[in-house]
Amino acid sequence: MPYLGSEDTERELRRALCNPHIQSDPLRYRNTVLKVLRAMSQGVDVSGLFSEMVKACATADIVQKKLVYVFLCSYAALNPELSLLVINTLRKDCQDPNPMVRSLALRNMTNLRLPSLVEYVEQPLTAGLRDRAACVRRVAVLGWAKIHNLQPNSETDAAVVNELYTLLRDPDPVVMVNCLRALEEILKEEGGVAINKPITHHLLNRLKECDVWGQCEVLRVLQRYRPQTEDELFDILSLLDASLVSPHPPVMAATLSLFLGLCSALPAVGLAALERVRAPLLTACGSPSREMRLTALCHIQLLLRSLPGLMGAHYKRFFCGYAEPAYIKQRKMQVLVELVNDDNVAMILDELRGYCTDVNTDTAQAAISAIGGIGRSYSDRCLEILTGLLGLKQEHITSAVVQTMRDLVWVCPQCSDTVCEALEGCEDTLQDSQGRQALLWLLAVYGERVSSAPYTLEVFIDGVRSETSVGVKMELLTTTMRLFLCRPAETQDMLGRLLHYCIEEETDMCVRDQGLLYYRCCHRGIEETQKVLQGRRSDPSLGVLIGRPAEPVSQWACSFNTLDPLKQGPVETEPPSRGSPEHVTFDPKPNTDLSETLDCSQIVKLHSASDRASGCSDSSAEGLASSVAPPLSLSLTPVLSPEEFERLWLQRQDLHTEQDAEKREEEEDCACLVEHIRGPAIAHCSPQSLQAAMQLVNIQTLAFTPPHTLPWRVYLFTHTQHTHSGNAPHSTLIVGELLYTGEANQRVGVVKTGSDDGDLVEGSKEEHVREGGDLISAGLRESARENGEEEEVKVTLKQQPRDDSALKGFLSILTTVLHTLSSERA
Repeated sequence: MPYLGSEDTERELRRALCNPHIQSDPLRYRNTVLKVLRAMSQGVDVSGLFSEMVKACATADIVQKKLVYVFLCSYAALNPELSLLVINTLRKDCQDPNPMVRSLALRNMTNLRLPSLVEYVEQPLTAGLRDRAACVRRVAVLGWAKIHNLQPNSETDAAVVNELYTLLRDPDPVVMVNCLRALEEILKEEGGVAINKPITHHLLNRLKECDVWGQCEVLRVLQRYRPQTEDELFDILSLLDASLVSPHPPVMAATLSLFLGLCSALPAVGLAALERVRAPLLTACGSPSREMRLTALCHIQLLLRSLPGLMGAHYKRFFCGYAEPAYIKQRKMQVLVELVNDDNVAMILDELRGYCTDVNTDTAQAAISAIGGIGRSYSDRCLEILTGLLGLKQEHITSAVVQTMRDLVWVCPQCSDTVCEALEGCEDTLQDSQGRQALLWLLAVYGERVSSAPYTLEVFIDGVRSETSVGVKMELLTTTMRLFLCRPAETQDMLGRLLHYCIEEETDMCVRDQGLLYYRCCHRGIEETQKVLQGRRSDPSLGVLIGRPAEPVSQWACSFNTLDPLKQGPVETEPPSRGSPEHVTFDPKPNTDLSETLDCSQIVKLHSASDRASGCSDSSAEGLASSVAPPLSLSLTPVLSPEEFERLWLQRQDLHTEQDAEKREEEEDCACLVEHIRGPAIAHCSPQSLQAAMQLVNIQTLAFTPPHTLPWRVYLFTHTQHTHSGNAPHSTLIVGELLYTGEANQRVGVVKTGSDDGDLVEGSKEEHVREGGDLISAGLRESARENGEEEEVKVTLKQQPRDDSALKGFLSILTTVLHTLSSERA
């Protein structure tokens, strides 16, 4: 048909639809209807043909019916009055002997989406629920959901809801799944479909009959059900076992999400389920679909938070392909950093070095950042690669390398000499602001070791007027001031010129205010300036920088099989150290002996009995056994972040060094205790065992060094709930450090507590006994000294608010945990 205007086209089509010769020829009539739909798809307004198309639907030709119904559903909202003419034809088709015609009529009757027609649609839908053909029942079930969506404030007939519940046992699996979807929509305000034990077992037994999306829908609905008994739980898990290793990733993910929800009280079973899905996840990582690969990688990152060694043996599956998009390559590199260990570090670093010269700058910078992450555990090898990359003199590579070195030297100060040597001459290649800021930070901290630092700064200061980045200017101010403190003769003139520019000429208020601050600091003298610019540095060992404990599955289980893992950007987590739990292959078999031994309700009694059995005769040790009689419980909530832990730990150190009156008053509300515990091979326990043992009694390990590394440290925290006689529970926070230096330990135990007058009491064991002080486990240490082969671990505990009995009880629990670990290893 030649192109005509909208009115001409409509007129031509109306003439053809009304032509009796065309109407008498079914094929020509169908082709005319097809021309109407073709014009509609091209954007021509053919709504004026609505009455003619209503007449065209009265035919026995199913193809023509489908074409007409598409037109009517598209223009029904524009012609609500004429749409009543369609209802009679549709209701008549609902009684047609052909099930295809009946299902087609029901579907399009609900697709008209007109509230005025609902009363005419309800009766055919009700009859369709009892139709003998499954295809009609499928459409009728979803039709009720459409009617409810059309009138959400109206109440659905209870008989219809009961009929839908009955159809959950329909022999057709699609009808069953459609009933679930319809009930979820209709009963949304009531919480969705009610899931009880019979419905749950019926759905699980028929799960294999459903298609992929049907299985996912069933598994999603079943997440609301909670088994009543343990036997029922394991029956459900047995039915889900086959779906856990399904070749379809959506089914596997939905099953694992349900598995984790059901096993929230059985962490060992949940971890074993994570082991089972390793193969399906690896298969999904090789899917032809890029979207599927990205989704699988994001969910693998979730699993590695609880099972760091899950994919350790399959690290080669995460090597990047040449044709893969950049976002998948970057995700794979993040996973590779988590899988590094002594056996594969050389091959992974070799692979990452190849990505550093990728044509895509984002991929190259991500590879350099990944090498820096591995460098926190394998600094020598990574620094050799990073130094070699500086020789390429590529702008984006040099910028990424300098930023990576800045991050690396902060947590690995032993790398500073190598980094200072590598910085010589790289300022010429840096062009972006982030790279220049990183270089200036390194010069500020290690400027006295870099011979060319003043000359490099002079280049920056001479070009400060043309500098556009505010961050670079502020970093330049700080670097010049810090370098002035250690090399004043070389930087005095440069500092004066820079301060004059920042105060007199700079238009940005942040830079100007910082310049004024430093200018006034210089007027106050060198000592005051040093206090501002060279304050105490954070101890890297206090953060999660030397080992990250595995997270409980419950922390991320609710986000599994959702969009949350995809919405999260690159996870800024600190890579593990050599030998940390991330490098230990998980054994799903739980240590039942350890679990039975570490029972919180009995642990204090066991420790007291062991003290008496070992001949502890000290009066303070006997007092400990009696003082822990009130109930004591430990809790991991609220969770303490590494930053909060570091702040509290350093704050407690300030209380023992500062003499300010306010801080001394604060000290009265806190307690500090130092104790030495002996036991064979405590410091050589694997981090996995140590963390598992601590979590059994609700003690969270926040950071730890690898085994066989000296000094060996573990940082931990917990919350105590201590009930005094007749009083409400008293809650306290306890943070602690375990320290093993490896030296021959002949030290005498020291106890520090906040005394009534705020003075710190400290001394040898003999002095405390003579003065009637409170020494904890002194008899235990005396008996431990008889065995020279045992190793001594220093335990430092800090508590706020102060509760001596709770602190003693916690020390008793911690000592029993460590002795249990020692005996297990022995």
